[in-house]
Amino acid sequence: MAEPAAGAARGDVVIETRGLAKRYRGTLAVDGIDLSVPRGSVFGFLGPNGSGKTTTIRMLMGLIVPTAGTARVLGAPMPRSSRSVLPKVGALIEGPALYGFLSGRDNLLRFDAADPTADPRTRGARVGSALDRVGLAAAAEKKAKAYSLGMKQRLGLAAALLQPRELLVLDEPTNGLDPQGMREIRGLIRDLSADGTTVFLSSHLLDEIEQVCTHAAVMARGRLITQGTVAELSAGARGQLVVTTPDQAKATGVLAEHGVTSLATSGQRVTGELPPDPPDLAEVNAALVAAGVRVRGFGMERASLEDTFVRLTGEGFDVAG
Repeated sequence: MAEPAAGAARGDVVIETRGLAKRYRGTLAVDGIDLSVPRGSVFGFLGPNGSGKTTTIRMLMGLIVPTAGTARVLGAPMPRSSRSVLPKVGALIEGPALYGFLSGRDNLLRFDAADPTADPRTRGARVGSALDRVGLAAAAEKKAKAYSLGMKQRLGLAAALLQPRELLVLDEPTNGLDPQGMREIRGLIRDLSADGTTVFLSSHLLDEIEQVCTHAAVMARGRLITQGTVAELSAGARGQLVVTTPDQAKATGVLAEHGVTSLATSGQRVTGELPPDPPDLAEVNAALVAAGVRVRGFGMERASLEDTFVRLTGEGFDVAG
């Protein structure tokens, strides 16, 4: 089982689980996970469909009761402390629940009015600010049932941002967004983190996690495989050597002679994995040139989170979510 983040005292951790498990009709959906989310981090929760991510989030938010183990959010046990914890947490889980017959603005007014801690005198200003932050100010008076999927995601995120939050929990927040919308939401997440909000982000989009997250955890088949900083996780998978050349056949032969394995060609790219005791790259490059290979590019390509996922689980990532 993966170890929690080293050196983090309880006050520096906003989410902490010990042996957290959930069983449904004999099926173990979440299998005794120990998760530790540092305060101030943007924490990516990775895993393919059916890995247990959403079930874990529902337990953390007190929506379902665990079969075994414990969960603490903002230092308090869940679900027992839901009433005191949840006002400090913004959440977008499994898509927003909206009133289709109401406008985007009126939906947020309803959500804000349901919050006993919200000051009614400043409700309009809060709603207007939230709509503006997610780029929906121009569509504020449009009925929610006419919103696209991406617009509904934005409105759900606006609802989570009506009040300042210590913790923001987002389940697939960029679902349905176009590339520009995804960039805007990533920028918003960075801004929230800079303001001191811890963001717990569940996603199946590995490049999204790499671009915005400081820490990550990998789930597979209900188990927590690993967790740590994004840099640490990516460093666990070895990068690959990339040679750009029109002479792929010659290059492949030279690289094989120097112990490079898993050689593959695509266009003018030849890629391969270095052996455990790698040769001097300058010597490899010189050998390519000496063999008449026209080298247009030569270097190492760093490993990605996808490489890490495949290495840890032995399977590809289900990008369908």
